[in-house]
Amino acid sequence: MTANVFQGVTPALTHLGVIRAEGPEAAAFLHGQLTQDFVLMKPDQARLAALCTPKGRMIASFIGLQPRPEQVLLVCSQDLLAATLKRLSMFVLRAKVKLSDASADWRIHGLAGAALAANGLDAQAAPWRTQNVGEAFGVSLYPADGVPRALWLAPAGAPAPVGDALSAAQWALGEVRSGIATLSLPVVDAFVPQMLNYESVDGVNFKKGCYPGQEIVARSQFRGTLKRRAFLVSADAPLQPGQEVFAGDDAEQPVGTVAQSAPAADGQWAALVSMQVSALEAGPLRTAGAGDAPGAALRVEPLPYALRDDI
Repeated sequence: MTANVFQGVTPALTHLGVIRAEGPEAAAFLHGQLTQDFVLMKPDQARLAALCTPKGRMIASFIGLQPRPEQVLLVCSQDLLAATLKRLSMFVLRAKVKLSDASADWRIHGLAGAALAANGLDAQAAPWRTQNVGEAFGVSLYPADGVPRALWLAPAGAPAPVGDALSAAQWALGEVRSGIATLSLPVVDAFVPQMLNYESVDGVNFKKGCYPGQEIVARSQFRGTLKRRAFLVSADAPLQPGQEVFAGDDAEQPVGTVAQSAPAADGQWAALVSMQVSALEAGPLRTAGAGDAPGAALRVEPLPYALRDDI
């Protein structure tokens, strides 16, 4: 998988949607519901965050930014947006915030490689930095195979970003190769944030106040070594979110779950698999087979970032 497949500008990424939180208490409300600090978020910052159940299980993930005072936009998987908006709205109560589906008001593109500079973005910006270019906002993401990437959010009807064409499929592969999983419907309620390495990529703030599931998330971090992490893998057969992974000769007890996957142009597949760390020593990794057919063999590859043991 070569890095030059991650160059250019995607068409509108319709698999992503936007929730708008607006009002004088918008940031404070989200601060009390999500895993990241939104109260101290500055205009040039973005936030990776998760919404969790009281048991600490992720039911949505977001990239949040603040396009103007008293407004926060949350970019999330479109297949989770309606349920997420409904759940968040249950907790508004008397808070001075209005939540709405703003997907029709914003267009989202992916930018990679030289397309960042061509559209006025600093390609060297650290992940989760927001840059304002006219009416548009660019959010720096983790690179894919060393290639810088950004999300481009612009009002509907604004000019599209310029650059060579990058397909949605190529962008999806880059998302996986970046090591940052975006939660989608097949894996709702399957992971605590650390199972997707969110504590290592600034998706969890352990110093902020309470939020649903905070006690479980904190206990998972501080009671000892984390036993389940996300790993980048490749395979010669299709992989799908929610698919179980097995190790060694044990075909009964799964050791992991595919969190996100994408095909590559060479016929291979890439995936982020959340699995037991001990499974790396338990023998070859594979998916379940159909009938007598063997499952797909998985090859573990290095993550593009370091896992943090101490926060």
